[in-house]
Amino acid sequence: MERGRVSARQRVVLSLVGLTAVSVGLYAVGALQNHSQEFGYMVWNLFLAWIPLVLSVWLLYSLRTRLWSAWQPIGITLLWLIFLPNSFYMISDFIHIQEVVRHDLLYDVVMFTSFIFTAALVGFISLYLVHVELLKRLGMRFSSVLIALIIFLCSFAVYLGRDLRWNSWDVLFNPAGILFDVSDRVIHPLGHPAAITTTLSFFVLLGGLYVVGWQIGEATRPKAR
Repeated sequence: MERGRVSARQRVVLSLVGLTAVSVGLYAVGALQNHSQEFGYMVWNLFLAWIPLVLSVWLLYSLRTRLWSAWQPIGITLLWLIFLPNSFYMISDFIHIQEVVRHDLLYDVVMFTSFIFTAALVGFISLYLVHVELLKRLGMRFSSVLIALIIFLCSFAVYLGRDLRWNSWDVLFNPAGILFDVSDRVIHPLGHPAAITTTLSFFVLLGGLYVVGWQIGEATRPKAR
């Protein structure tokens, strides 16, 4: 690679940073128009959505010199699994769009879509990077099963976050509380229909989008000669 030349991965990251800046800019303009900061949490949620991508890049660098079974890659992977649902959780933020009377509803739709699209895109790219590493070690069948399981867990985590108000930090600071709620829904699934519908609907949506993204990634990824 020529010195000073921007790589393909760097261009992707720069594009995502630019899209993030667009989202924050849309929020800032909306806040000025409405003289309020009601949707300020969207900026924080988008920050959380970026964490899995940072962790997946760190994991890739770690795997260059270490086995995945080493303590550092395992620790990074666990943190990545904990924070990955944040990228897809933002899809559920659409429910807030009409909670308050605003200057321009259509503008808010554009702003929300910008935030949510950026967060989901960051999450899918992070998932793709990990998938490629799994593919090298486990083959297509087992890596695909693991990715499907991860998407399912992310979908269930969206339910935990939206309906039960748990967040990623609680996995570290209140694991007993999360374990109690999760075990109750595993033991008595029919008693919690929202857990089933939310998890399955997000699993179908995220799974379908990821399959399309994977095919696009494979079609455009340079093949080794």
